[in-house]
Amino acid sequence: MMQEIKGLPYHKIKQLLIDKELSAMELTNAYIEAAEVANKKYNAYREITAEYALNQAKASQERIDRGQALKIEAMPIGVKDNYCTKGVLTTACSRMLENFIPGYESTVTNKLFSSGGIMIGKANMDEFAMGSSNTNSYFGDVINPYKASDSDRDLVAGGSSGGSAAAVAADMCLGSLGSDTGGSVRLPAAFTGTVGVKPTYGRCSRYGIIAFASSLDQAGVFAHNVTDAGLILESISGFDENDSTSKDIASPDVLNNIGKSIKGMKVGIPKEYQKDNVNQAIVDYLEKAKQWFIDAGAEIVNISLPHTDYALATYYIIATAEAASNLARYDGVRYGVRVEEQGDNFQDMIERTRGECFGAEVKRRIISGTYVLSASHFGDYYQKAQKVRRLIANDFTSAFEKVDVILTPTTSNPAFAIGEKLSPIEMYNNDSFTVPASLAGLPCMSVPVGFSHNKLPIGIQLIAKSYGEENLFKFASVIEKSADFKS
Repeated sequence: MMQEIKGLPYHKIKQLLIDKELSAMELTNAYIEAAEVANKKYNAYREITAEYALNQAKASQERIDRGQALKIEAMPIGVKDNYCTKGVLTTACSRMLENFIPGYESTVTNKLFSSGGIMIGKANMDEFAMGSSNTNSYFGDVINPYKASDSDRDLVAGGSSGGSAAAVAADMCLGSLGSDTGGSVRLPAAFTGTVGVKPTYGRCSRYGIIAFASSLDQAGVFAHNVTDAGLILESISGFDENDSTSKDIASPDVLNNIGKSIKGMKVGIPKEYQKDNVNQAIVDYLEKAKQWFIDAGAEIVNISLPHTDYALATYYIIATAEAASNLARYDGVRYGVRVEEQGDNFQDMIERTRGECFGAEVKRRIISGTYVLSASHFGDYYQKAQKVRRLIANDFTSAFEKVDVILTPTTSNPAFAIGEKLSPIEMYNNDSFTVPASLAGLPCMSVPVGFSHNKLPIGIQLIAKSYGEENLFKFASVIEKSADFKS
């Protein structure tokens, strides 16, 4: 069964379902079986939710039989393990939440299931979404389904949504949910040859997503192709009164913009993103992308985003400060794991619980965040970072007065080997091309374009103005058609 449907876009699979050539149960079983085999190799899912998925498939088939198929009916989807799923273990891949079963559903997963999506499993991730390699999970590293042609070493899948990306790349689902704080959807997408979309901040509800940095976190989507990504994005978007940062604005009509002409539109190339450390294959594909846009009738415009070099430091001040604040709630009292020994007082219990249940990277960010929020350093760090954040956002606002989208690298290099980058600073530098747009709350997409000299996937990034997802998909479809990426 899997061989017959492998590589098919969702719209073709949906037609098979409607024509009764394939049942929802057969489709779901095929992906569960594929996931159970591949997960032993890639560790993309923290848990495969087979029984849950089959119950959803049964309901899905009933709707199909009644001629009431929904937007993404029976689409097998992986869900990052920081989305609360009612009655299903949700851990954020931390020991701190290893026994947490939510009593409510996140808005995004609720919308996903209400549109016909089927949850194949909870995807592995960096603990509390902190990392860019997916080597910070309590449940072990996620392994990239790709390997370099000149080495047998296991490669990172990118983070923090590495499990969601690897699950799509390894055909363990047709699409998946990630979350993006500073690049956590776009980096894994680039490393695994998948399409990764971070919508505008406020486009999708954060209700029920376990918080890392509240002013930056946003739901995101992975898929094999731009159209499938658009289908999922449309399904999960929309206002939610449970989230004060959700904007009451119509869901984006991205599907009708895929394949539309970009003639006369303008593509910005920021000079600050042209760095010496970018892999030559990525530089070459960016040049090809420029030509594809020119051939499609667009104009290339050189632009400047002058505060780009301050973005990484600004991001890590703001993100760690918000992380320290958000993670203060994990005290061993209300929910999650409690670690105590005989004779411990209340303070001892909290210290022991937090000391033993948080991983090294989470502790590092809590300590950094606590420092920048302290009374003696608040003005020097956090307040200044917020001012610089405004300057970065203003750079983009000015740029979008001249151009329709911005074209940049997603990463400076293809996927690297697990254990290759050991220092936290090296890891943080992975985010240098993705964090500026996150600070500005803009919609972005990483689109696969080809391969490096040693056969590793390469993705390039498109950035659009706030709530400009339609343009994002319009330009992404030009890249997809021209690149004709085959995994």
